[in-house]
Amino acid sequence: MEQPFNLVSNTTLKKNVADYTLIVIGAFLQALSYSLFLAPYKIVPGGVYGISIVLHHVTQGLFSFMPEGLPMGATALCFNVPLLLLAMKKLGLASGPKTIVTFVLISIFTDSFSYLFANQPLVENDSFIACFYGGAILGLGVTCVFRAQSTSAGTDVLARVIALNSNLKVSNMIIVIDSTVVMLGLLVFQDWAVPLYSWFAIFVFGKVVEMFQTENPNRAVFIVSQKTQEVKELIVGKMGMRGTFLHGRGMYEGKEKEIIFTIAERKDLPRLKDEVKEIDPNAFISTMHASKDSPRPGM
Repeated sequence: MEQPFNLVSNTTLKKNVADYTLIVIGAFLQALSYSLFLAPYKIVPGGVYGISIVLHHVTQGLFSFMPEGLPMGATALCFNVPLLLLAMKKLGLASGPKTIVTFVLISIFTDSFSYLFANQPLVENDSFIACFYGGAILGLGVTCVFRAQSTSAGTDVLARVIALNSNLKVSNMIIVIDSTVVMLGLLVFQDWAVPLYSWFAIFVFGKVVEMFQTENPNRAVFIVSQKTQEVKELIVGKMGMRGTFLHGRGMYEGKEKEIIFTIAERKDLPRLKDEVKEIDPNAFISTMHASKDSPRPGM
C-alpha cells in the first residue's frame, strides 16, 4: 500500500506546484496590467481594482502621509477580504487557500510595481496602446489563475451572491456591476474617454480569456448516486447551484434510478466532484460541454 500512497502524494505535490506557479505568474501579469498600463491613464477595468484605481486618483494629495494617493493593492485587499468572507458564508469557499494566495499576491505585486515605477506608465502619451495591452495582459493573467482552478475573489463573488436563489444570470450581474464601476470612473473624472477606453480594455480582456480558455466555462453534469438527497443538499444548499431530477431505469437490473442533472462552471467542477465522492464514493459522475446560453436547470 505504501507505493500507491507515495504515487498519489507525488502527483498531488506536482499538481500543487504547477497550480501555485500559475497563480504567481497570473498575479504578476494582472498587477503589471493595473499598475503600468491601466491606472496611469485612469482606465477603469471594472471590479475591485477598477474601484481601487478611482480611489487612488481621487485621494492623491489628500493625505500628507500618503501624497500619491491610496495604494491600489492595499485598497483592493480591503475589498477582497470581506468579499471572501461573504463567499465563505453564502457560497462556500470554492478554491480555498488558492483564492487567498491569488488576491494577496496581486495586491503585493501591484503596490510594488507602483512604488518601483513611481506610478508612471510603461508607455508615455498613448492611451490606446495602454488600453489594448493592459486588457490583453490582464486577460493572460486571469487565464493563468483560472487554469490553476483559482479566482481572485472580486466583484464576481458579489454577482454570484445577488444571483443566488433568483432568476438572474451571474454573467449578466457581472456585466451590470462592472459597468457600474466604469460609470463611477466617468462621474469622478468627468471625462468620456474614461468609460470608452475602459470598455475597450474590458472587451480585449474578455477576448483574450476566451481565446485561451480551452474548454467551455459551463459543463453539464450527470450524477447517479444512491444518496440523491445528500447530493441535492450539496448542490443547492452548499454550492448555490440548481439542478433537476431525471427518472431512469437501469438496463441490466431494471431498477428505477434518480439521476441528478446540473450545470456547473468549470472552475467549480473539481470541488463538486470531490464533495460528491465524499458523500457517495460509489457515485457515477459524467460531464459534457454545455452551451453558455443554456438556461439553468430547475428554473
